[in-house]
Amino acid sequence: MTVRAYIGLGSNLGDRLANLQGVVERLSGRGIHPVRSSRVYETEPVGGPPQPPYLNAVIEVETDLQPRELLEAAHDVEASLGRVRGERWGPRTVDVDILTFDELEVDEPGLRIPHPRAHRRAFVLVPLLELDPDPVLADGRGPDRIRATGLGDVRVVAPPLVERI
Repeated sequence: MTVRAYIGLGSNLGDRLANLQGVVERLSGRGIHPVRSSRVYETEPVGGPPQPPYLNAVIEVETDLQPRELLEAAHDVEASLGRVRGERWGPRTVDVDILTFDELEVDEPGLRIPHPRAHRRAFVLVPLLELDPDPVLADGRGPDRIRATGLGDVRVVAPPLVERI
């Protein structure tokens, strides 16, 4: 059965835009069909050591994979683009996070869907709301409650990675 998922992308090392585009290209060869993308945003890092700004986007995908299989594909793509898992919230060539998976809720070691911190991160929420005005968020939070808290400094820097298909 095909499901719709939203995946968050981020990069703050190397050619950031090419890294994000590389994720889209590599995911599409793994049983994951990118349908459309938000625009690309530049944001300041949240937490961690001093580091360069990030480029972020969200892509909508269709897949027949199960959530754990999608996570494994995401980790494989990260590794293929030079991601080294080191310091938490440290700089990275690419970060790929499953934000939602249809309306499924998953709470397993190493996999929580909806993403547990998406509602607190402007770099995720702004591009996600561009694609889905009423996303499934952790703890039953709705976008109306999130917008009231402010979204921080998120700047559009590039068009969508994937045009509507």
